[in-house]
Amino acid sequence: MDGHFVPNLTIGPGVVKALRPHTALPFDVHLMMAPVDPWILPFREAGADIITVHPEAGPHLHRTLQAIRATGARAGVSLNPATPVAVLEHVWDLVDLVLVMSVNPGFGGQGFIPSQLDKIAALRARIDATGRDIVLEVDGGVTPHTAPACIAAGATALVAGTAVFRGGADQYGANIAALKPAAHAAVAPAG
Repeated sequence: MDGHFVPNLTIGPGVVKALRPHTALPFDVHLMMAPVDPWILPFREAGADIITVHPEAGPHLHRTLQAIRATGARAGVSLNPATPVAVLEHVWDLVDLVLVMSVNPGFGGQGFIPSQLDKIAALRARIDATGRDIVLEVDGGVTPHTAPACIAAGATALVAGTAVFRGGADQYGANIAALKPAAHAAVAPAG
C-alpha cells in the first residue's frame, strides 16, 4: 500500500527481500499502489513469486501483465468491489491469479461485501471456460463464517488478516484452526 492508491502505507520490497531467505514458500505480493509499473521489478528482485496488480493502478493492464511475466513472476489481477469482471476479457492469456477484493482495499477489519459472492461465481465460470489453471483468490472480511460461502462460489484461495490476528499472538492458533475447514475445502482435490 502506497498511501496514494489506498490510504495506508505498508511493506515494500526491502521487507520482502529480508523475509525471502527464511522460507521457500511462494511470496504472493498484492500491490495496492499507483503507478504500479515502477514497482514490478523491485518486488520481483526482492523475491516475489506472484505479483498482483489492480487494473486502475496503471493506464495499460495488458502491458503491466506482460511486464510482470517478463520478470519470470506469475501475474495476478485484483478486482475491487466495483471493478467489473469484464476488465479481464482481453487479458486472460496473461493471468495466473484473480483476486476478488471483498472489501474496499486499504484497511483491515472491514466487513465482507456479500455482493462479491456473485462476482466470485461469475469469475469461476469464466475461468473454467478459459480452460486455464487460474487461482481464484478472495481477500477482505474472510472469516470462518464467510469462508465457506467463498469456497462454494468457486474461490480456490483465501486471504485472512484480521480473522487470524484478532486477539493477539495467544489466539493465532485458535483463529487459524477456525478457518481450516474452509481452507481445506479450498485446496482439496475435486472428485
